[in-house]
Amino acid sequence: MGQLQRLKAMLEDNQNLFVEALKKDLSKPYMECVIMEVGFMVNDILNTIYNLKDWMKPEKVEKPWYAFTDKAYISRDPLGVAVILSAWNYPVQLLISPLVGAIASGNCAVVKPSEISPATAQLLADLIPRYLDKECYPVVLGGAAETTELLKNKFDHIFYTGSVRVGRIIYETAAKQFTPVTLELGGKCPTYIDDTVRYDYAAKRIMWGKLINSGQTCVAPDYVMCTKAVEEKFLTNVSKYLREWYGDDPKSRPIWLVLLTKACLIKLLGNGTIAIGGEYDPEELYIAPTVLTNIFGPILPIITIDSLDEAVEFVNSRYVL
Repeated sequence: MGQLQRLKAMLEDNQNLFVEALKKDLSKPYMECVIMEVGFMVNDILNTIYNLKDWMKPEKVEKPWYAFTDKAYISRDPLGVAVILSAWNYPVQLLISPLVGAIASGNCAVVKPSEISPATAQLLADLIPRYLDKECYPVVLGGAAETTELLKNKFDHIFYTGSVRVGRIIYETAAKQFTPVTLELGGKCPTYIDDTVRYDYAAKRIMWGKLINSGQTCVAPDYVMCTKAVEEKFLTNVSKYLREWYGDDPKSRPIWLVLLTKACLIKLLGNGTIAIGGEYDPEELYIAPTVLTNIFGPILPIITIDSLDEAVEFVNSRYVL
């Protein structure tokens, strides 16, 4: 419990420093830093502390009749030393969350923040040794070379958050040493709208999910599928909420985020028909909230279909569910 309390204190004592680092790396506004990163993890730690004693209790299980004299239960024991390889898009949340789990279950952990969000990574490297046991929870900084060298060590568990491509490499590396892994990878989140929805609710909720963290969230809606008639009503409501949230000049508002690299921006600037937005600044890695049609990408394409069956067929033909 002591290390969890210290981790919570680290976040609370240094909230403003985390906000500054996240602003520098991702241009995150203050409220989003608190709700989606620092405050989010404080609540996670509080929930863990509150429930930990119950989680630690042995779990009784059913047993066959011939074992009636035996006692059968599941006891959860620490694995040993884990390594946590974090992602850049939520650099606080996606590192601290698995660390909370490691601490709560009695494990040591080597933590490796993403080098793509360097200000936050450096802050974590400075603060974690000040608040937690340095021998049990060391921090490693660096890129692919340092990660490759780190994984040459024998760990008892590997926790990785990031791309499928790198996840596959880590999985293959772990298999050579029979190391169990947890891979939290990117996926696809298609969204289907029919004519029974409340268009205002659908537009507001979908666009919030798409635009939080500048759309750089692995569970954000990838694209919307709907009929042509539904598309027109949906776009009307999307336009209304984008104007309400961002005004006529989103870049002038203090709440917009940037994409992390020019590669991210270039990926978004391919072919497509712009329905709403589309303004961008490659020097500042800025792109306005945008809705496109006829494109596959991480902004918000709209794909028109004629029925739910066609929507299901479309998804199944591209991704294995």
